[in-house]
Amino acid sequence: MSVMVHSKYGYEPPEWVQADARLDKWYKDKRRAKQHGAFSLDKNKEVQHEQIGNSSAKTQFNRQT
Repeated sequence: MSVMVHSKYGYEPPEWVQADARLDKWYKDKRRAKQHGAFSLDKNKEVQHEQIGNSSAKTQFNRQT
């Protein structure tokens, strides 16, 4: 039997501790990307349309004055 290492999930073999660390890092990166809208394609399109709409409104306002 291998040596058991104390991790934040309890006592586990070293291989499991490494696997848990990789999964924790992957989940943390995925969560961070989701918070910044990396997985929300609709959100990015809406923001782009709003920017285009606002710039055309400014152009029309400038033409009138």
